[in-house]
Formats: sequence, C-alpha cells, structure tokens
Amino acid sequence: MQKELTIEQLYDLDHTAAAPLLRRFTYPWEALPAIKAFILEMGPTLPAGEYELRGEDVWVAKSAHIYPNVYLAGPCIIGPNTEVRPGAFVRGSALVGADCVVGNSTELKNVILFDHVQVPHYNYVGDSILGYCAHMGAGSITSNVKADKKLVVVHAEEPIETGLKKFGAILGDHVEVGCNAVLNPGTVVGRHATIYPTSCVRGFVPACSIFKAPGNLVKKV
Repeated sequence: MQKELTIEQLYDLDHTAAAPLLRRFTYPWEALPAIKAFILEMGPTLPAGEYELRGEDVWVAKSAHIYPNVYLAGPCIIGPNTEVRPGAFVRGSALVGADCVVGNSTELKNVILFDHVQVPHYNYVGDSILGYCAHMGAGSITSNVKADKKLVVVHAEEPIETGLKKFGAILGDHVEVGCNAVLNPGTVVGRHATIYPTSCVRGFVPACSIFKAPGNLVKKV
C-alpha cells in the first residue's frame, strides 16, 4: 500500500456526503465504479424538507441555486447552497456537495465533489473525485481516457494498476489547479498542492508541493 495515495491521507471525510461510500475503500479511485449505485441508494433517503426531486433520480437541495439553461441528468445530487450556473451540463452519476460552484459551460460525469469545491468556468470533470475546498481554474480539465484506450495506471513511487479504463483525477483537500491545466488519466494530487496554469500533469503530485512542469516540482514553504 502506498499511504500517500490513500483516502485517509487525501481527505477529511467530514466534508462530504459520500463518506459512507469512500470508507469502503483504500484508494479513492476504487470508489469510481460505485458512485452511480451509491447515489441511487442515497437519493430516496434525503430529507424531503431539504431536497426536492427535479426529474428522474435528480435530487436538488432546496437552498441550491440552479440557474436557467442548466442540464441535470440522473442520478445526481446537488447539495445545499450550491450554485449551478448557466450552461452547466451534469451528465449523471454526480454527487455535488454543499456550497459548491458548478460554473458556466462546466461538464460533470461520474464524480464526487466534496463541500466547497469550485469548478466555475469551462471545466470538464469526469470519473474524478475533488476534495474539500479544491478549486479548478478556468479551462482546466480532467482527461479521463488514455489515447491508446488502455487501462489507467497511477504512476507514483511504484506504478499501481487500477483496472479502470475511465479514470480522470483525484484531487486532495485544498488543491488549487491553475487555468488551462490538463490533468491526465490517473493523476493524483495531494492535499494543499498547487498546479501551475497551462501545466500538463501525469502521475502523483505530493501534498504541499507546487507542480510547475514535468520534472519541476518544489515544496511549499
């Protein structure tokens, strides 16, 4: 086991409704195939006084602000006080936490967004998990399928075979991703790390570090 890549090291599970799901696993990407079923199980149990059904298997907190021209496909859950802005495309299997921002022209598919996550401008987030207070700058995306269509490997101290064809990125709590960065399949970013704008990232970025370019990684002071 590579401890730095575990759910325990990457996340404070007090900040997500997906905690019961994530506690079943060691590595966060192991939860990706189970997101859909978990939402379908959780949705009907949500308090009727706090959530409303806005379509088939689409549960939206009554305090959420859903702007016009938004597409929400089930199963999905949109948490309290979250903003989903015009042009957002939620394709399904999306568990969006409280106080999040899903921005204009942002697309979500098979994701967990912890509380206070911001994907506010032109982002694609697919087959990924974003930790508490993670932020993706304008135009930054997760690439979730390899060009050769082979199964994704996490490149860390030792390569880890995931068995997944679709796996975007795992962002720990308080990760900051700069504008127009690309997070290649199987990217894992540790807590409080920063990704420079326009970066092309692959593999594991340790906690409390700054990724400037491949081979150019520095620790925060």
